[in-house]
Amino acid sequence: MKPFAFDCNRRDFLRAGAGALAGAALGPLGPLARAAGAQPARNARVSIVPCRGYGPEVATALARSFDQLGGIGPLVTGKTVTIKINLTGSKFDSVFGRPVGESYMTHPATVMALSSTLFGAGAHRVRFVESTNLRQPLEKTMVDAGFDVNALTALGRVEFEDTRNLGQGKTYATFKVPGEGHLFEQFELNHAYADTDVFVSLCKLKTHATTGVTLTMKNLFGTTPNALYGDDAPAEWGTKGRGRLHDLKGWDNRDNPAPFEPPGAKPEFFLPNNGGYRIPRIVTDVCAARPIHLGIIDGITTLNYAEGPWVKGQPQAITSPRVLICGFNPVATDAVGTAVMGFANVRAPRGVPPFRPGDNHLVLAEQAGLGTCDLSRIDVAGVPIEKARSREFAG
Repeated sequence: MKPFAFDCNRRDFLRAGAGALAGAALGPLGPLARAAGAQPARNARVSIVPCRGYGPEVATALARSFDQLGGIGPLVTGKTVTIKINLTGSKFDSVFGRPVGESYMTHPATVMALSSTLFGAGAHRVRFVESTNLRQPLEKTMVDAGFDVNALTALGRVEFEDTRNLGQGKTYATFKVPGEGHLFEQFELNHAYADTDVFVSLCKLKTHATTGVTLTMKNLFGTTPNALYGDDAPAEWGTKGRGRLHDLKGWDNRDNPAPFEPPGAKPEFFLPNNGGYRIPRIVTDVCAARPIHLGIIDGITTLNYAEGPWVKGQPQAITSPRVLICGFNPVATDAVGTAVMGFANVRAPRGVPPFRPGDNHLVLAEQAGLGTCDLSRIDVAGVPIEKARSREFAG
């Protein structure tokens, strides 16, 4: 694998156009052309179902959610279903005396209930994926996080793949961004994201220090392999996170002589050097390239502020919305999740909660043709948003 480096043309382009590009990029969020080939929302129905804890009621709530969506049998029967979980941070110390699954990571109970439901609906194979910063098999990481892997594999054909690098694949799979894209033309991802029929994003109901909220779409930021997009890149052994996707500062120096150029990046990727601009657009690009077929948001218990306990700025606590939110369209699903967290305007511009730190990726995704975040166009089944709405989240 060759080191990534700027060529002279790119350096000249950036030097000549830096001022104009940065000024335009940091301007108000304007209308974007619908991505060529992107499909309109297939199904803007989103289900909100009460779920009081992580016992048997999770399976009951999931079944009820899927019934309200019209069933998942046609989607998964005879298919390989790949589920992107969220083990962000890869450290599994308790938070406020509670397991990490009750605060900011995917909970073992949701994984077990979802797997059982999928096999019951006729799925042929279920595969769990996540890009961690640990050099060990994903199933070992899941055991460390409190998952009963033996019980999972007893349900049927269950597989695990840590997608931080090539893993069990021989080559990376190329995912083109439909239309022009924002910052990427394509992504190189682990084979598991291509070797599947159905793709599921299973996440927590959380806010985020950069993107405002982190739900089914933001969960896909973790599909990008650390080996190609992380701070060690390019290196198959790399485990560091993706700080350089957020902020390039400090990388073009003597310690890091080769400027970071992730595969598929457009010239626009390099400016402006601002996470609140970059990350929402990368999230939109990767969701366009690797579409989500089913989004599931665990809002049973979660953190009231930010994506993990390492984020400072406001007091954190465990909050209990006690709901599951499910939908076939991730933009609509995330819009409902944002409203359930108590935010008055899910289409808010940058600077307005919860999108105070960065541009609104829900609106960017809608403008790219990935779905709708207009609550008036979303059919909410089950508990109405107003009855499910929490007052405990900080934006």
